[in-house]
Amino acid sequence: MNIEALECMLANGKDGALLRFGLGKGWLDAGNPVRAATHLGRCVVLDPQYSAAWKLLGRALEAAGLPADAREAYLRGIAVAEARGDRQAAREMTVFARRLEQHHPQSTP
Repeated sequence: MNIEALECMLANGKDGALLRFGLGKGWLDAGNPVRAATHLGRCVVLDPQYSAAWKLLGRALEAAGLPADAREAYLRGIAVAEARGDRQAAREMTVFARRLEQHHPQSTP
């Protein structure tokens, strides 16, 4: 389904984590990380246990030039993934968070 169709569903009152994830991925793939992050941020509000959404949110925030926010999304996502037993997602987000720390040391506390 294309972004326009998903946006139309949202405009017509349909909302949910899966719809927001699809919109976030679509906008990120289309080169609009800010808009992607908006939808993915809403996605993790709707379903805080959606580890793939945390990972994609981190990627969108990183692409939007917000390394500290991206790192926070990865760290929250790692906790969610570990709690759910999603080891692969936890490993990937750990790598992404470490890479951010190496390239943007000012984004770490």
